[in-house]
Amino acid sequence: MASTNAGTLTGRGARGTVTQRLIGDHLVAGRAEAGAEIGLRIDQTLTQDATGTLVMQELESLGLDRVRTEVSVQYVDHNILQADERNAEDHLFLRSAARRWGLWYSKPGNGVSHPTHMQRFGIPGRTLAGSDSHTCAAGSLGMLAIGVGGLEVALAMAGQPLYVRMPQIWGVRLTGSLAPWVSAKDVILELLRRHGVKGAFNRVLEYHGPGLGSLTAMDRHVIANMGAELGATASVFPADEAVRGFLRSEGREGDFTPLAAEPDAVYDLDEEIDLSAVEPLIARPSSPGNVVPVREVAGEPVDQAVIGSSANPGLRDFAVVAAMVSGRRTADGVSLDVNPTSREILQDLTRTGGTFDLIAAGARLHQSGCLGCIGMGQAPAAGRNSLRTFPRNFPGRSGTEDDAVWLCSPETATASALTGVITDPRDWAAEAAVGPPQLSLPERASVNTGMLEPPLPVEEARSVELVRGPNVSALPELDALPDTLEGPVLLKAGDDVSTDEISQAGARALPYRSNIPKLADFTFIRIDAGYPRRAREAAADDTNNGHFVVGGDNYGQGSSREHAAITPRHLGLRSVVAKSFARIHWQNLVNFGVLPLEFEDGGDWERIGTDDVLRLEGLHDALAEDEGGTLRLRNVTRDEEYAVRHRLSARQREIVTAGGVIPALAAGDRGV
Repeated sequence: MASTNAGTLTGRGARGTVTQRLIGDHLVAGRAEAGAEIGLRIDQTLTQDATGTLVMQELESLGLDRVRTEVSVQYVDHNILQADERNAEDHLFLRSAARRWGLWYSKPGNGVSHPTHMQRFGIPGRTLAGSDSHTCAAGSLGMLAIGVGGLEVALAMAGQPLYVRMPQIWGVRLTGSLAPWVSAKDVILELLRRHGVKGAFNRVLEYHGPGLGSLTAMDRHVIANMGAELGATASVFPADEAVRGFLRSEGREGDFTPLAAEPDAVYDLDEEIDLSAVEPLIARPSSPGNVVPVREVAGEPVDQAVIGSSANPGLRDFAVVAAMVSGRRTADGVSLDVNPTSREILQDLTRTGGTFDLIAAGARLHQSGCLGCIGMGQAPAAGRNSLRTFPRNFPGRSGTEDDAVWLCSPETATASALTGVITDPRDWAAEAAVGPPQLSLPERASVNTGMLEPPLPVEEARSVELVRGPNVSALPELDALPDTLEGPVLLKAGDDVSTDEISQAGARALPYRSNIPKLADFTFIRIDAGYPRRAREAAADDTNNGHFVVGGDNYGQGSSREHAAITPRHLGLRSVVAKSFARIHWQNLVNFGVLPLEFEDGGDWERIGTDDVLRLEGLHDALAEDEGGTLRLRNVTRDEEYAVRHRLSARQREIVTAGGVIPALAAGDRGV
């Protein structure tokens, strides 16, 4: 069972932490007080191809001449399954945009954005904003790395601050060292077991303590990456000798700067994990928070095991698999799929002999990229168990509607692939009479920059024309929020609805990520297949001026894809009323002029039904009030009223009233 309380409140207020130093060094607006809106200067940005096409269109709308960050990189790692021309055309558009606005461009097959960015661009002490929720992985190097929506990344590229709510700082003290057959994935699964998928909402997870000494920089990447699954704003590690060693191996030791908490640092919340007590864990279908010991589910049949993703991206994560299967063969009926996370890691795995061992054992070797993690290929058979070293297992995310995806460490996935059933790697080792692998990894990485295209010089960049294929549509027109909003509830959802359920990922939908009218056809269809049709019918009905969606707790968890805000908005959504929201999706709704409201009494969720007509009056005056103002939501159908509140700052209220960030900038005649 997940704990209902995340950490222990100290009541003293944080001081002397790495997070505070990072925020203090980049604070340009607001006061760093818990819950207050602050603006941060952003040093680096990261975009990937599932979100980057919209970011580049937004840069165009903002009238930007050239990015104003130290480093901005456009990666192509998600949509590299080229079943038709659409993905390839989007890649051409992204490359032309990178050349036009002064970004680095990472070609398809070069690697997953997060480990590749860590290898080539990550620098301790810097800030990073990424249009990918797992951007927090860069905290492994002592960076403040925050996943946000694409429009916020576009604004950061334009030199604007990134606005976030000042988070609480949750100190996670690590002691001891991991036992054989237990690895970093089990550490973050332990936190998810304790606290669930919203335990770190509006919090930064800062790791400290003597246990850090046994974790490599890539081990820390595994842990930092899945802070997103806890709902964290960011994950932060100190920059110590492990980080120096990593940068040295990448030929970048000169980028190292030590960064550590003060000896008497105090955190807002405290947690402790004894690494020596952590055991192999696994998240059952279909939530990263549904974590149990592997032995509790041992014996369940396995059809597929997939190694890779930003949640287990290091050379060590592949080398341990190769060592375990060396001289053996995967069980009959099991597909062992291996997705190298960067071309560099594939080269190093190959020169150590690991690639040969994998192929000889029956593994299927794929190109470097996200692939099955985002539903781009490797979809499992319906109802058959697929064990993956991925960060997420939301329903249908794999590309199979009736999937059964489990999340685990490379050791657990490999032991299970060899036996054909879910197996604790300790039990497999005892049965096979083998000890833990003794890995001999190269001290120097096979640094490969051949698939990284640097920014063009300014004058040459200005002459670049965007290569815009027919699948790249214009951004939708966004009208202002009406003073009175009345319309039907077209969808009522439960708790923990993910952005994959709002705007699905996978090989069917994501090729249309640049074509909002077409992508809108996939909106909410995992919950209600008729939603797009009914939304269009409601938009044509003159008796309303928009529609509502009602959600439960943690509405919009998961991906940072702003499509989950844009496509419902395109179909006429003007307000989501929920018990609570996930951080990134809440901000994306604001950015595109959708009013996010929360029930003051969660029990009122029960009182609203699908097709009920809701009404909000006097919105402009209500949103002119202070942050956290209460509104009265009238249910016209049932003749009832409910108290709802917004959490919008003055800046955000202006954005929502104008209809979104871009209309707000236009209305204020504020260029970038």
